[in-house]
Amino acid sequence: MKAAFYVGPNQMEIHDYETPSPEPDEVLVRIKSTGICGSDLNMNLAKTGPDIAPSGHEIAGEIVDVGQRVNPENIGKKVAVDGIGTGKACFNCWYCRQGQYIHCPNKNSRSSGGFAEFVCKDLRGCFELTESMTWEEGALVEPLAVSVHGARIGNLKGGETVAIVGSGNIGLTTITAAKELGAGQIFVSARHQQQADMALKLGATEVASSEGDDLEQLILDHTSGRGADITFETVGGSTSATLSQSMKVTRRQGRVVILGVFYGDQAIDWNGPVLKELTVQGSSCYGLIDGIHDYEASVEILSRKHVNLSEIVTHKFGLEEIQKGFETAYDKKTGSIKVQIMQN
Repeated sequence: MKAAFYVGPNQMEIHDYETPSPEPDEVLVRIKSTGICGSDLNMNLAKTGPDIAPSGHEIAGEIVDVGQRVNPENIGKKVAVDGIGTGKACFNCWYCRQGQYIHCPNKNSRSSGGFAEFVCKDLRGCFELTESMTWEEGALVEPLAVSVHGARIGNLKGGETVAIVGSGNIGLTTITAAKELGAGQIFVSARHQQQADMALKLGATEVASSEGDDLEQLILDHTSGRGADITFETVGGSTSATLSQSMKVTRRQGRVVILGVFYGDQAIDWNGPVLKELTVQGSSCYGLIDGIHDYEASVEILSRKHVNLSEIVTHKFGLEEIQKGFETAYDKKTGSIKVQIMQN
């Protein structure tokens, strides 16, 4: 099969790669769409040599073959693939028994992702799409599941005032998740105009610039000086600026949910959050909450068709054009928000 590899900083190349064969509990998925995540961009920047396996984790495709213990009736199903949690879990450890597959210490060591023609994963990590869902929507299940998990683990309640720091892909999917879970006012910060426009289109109440104290002032003006009930940090990075901002815009005894991925040591002044009695909640990927997987919840949201989340997909490229796809995703002057790699 053809697959894309990081061969150096900012460099992607297509090479031949052995088509995987499904293990007894696995299925072979012909990949139809894979989103480029911010973490993929960061991985590409850091690469100094060839990759050993294709990456890419926002995957949707069609099951075309099954392992020995999998019912052949699954062949032909349209699925979104959880390739880093449920699709690799052991299902025997304490974390797996709690439905927290992302924390499994005994994950399958086989590594292969969506920037390829095929991928093999455990059937339990493949979540069936409805017939009405497009492949673009299928590849949005993963980032939406990240936000749904954050909203659920943060115990978002109906009518609460929500702040979302950042309007990248996860910031925008968090708007959808918050609305679906009954949020009241939703205030968002955005760095680029296309992100601000999309945030409003998806249902944000108002959008502030990511610069300075604009978001804090906006929220204080709309909450009688109180602050947001719950804030989602969706940026991450190598500084603690957005985390500090998230704590600042949250009301006393409010909650901060961290969805962004941070790198290196972060200096945080904890005196303010302690005096405000904030609850700071980490959120990593997805899993089961109250017996429902975040992927299942996300499929349901997208299948209702009153959610226009697929509009965040601004650019689509074939697998052979993946280098151009990454360049477009990097360069926000192109107007890019979500870039997907599509295959016939």
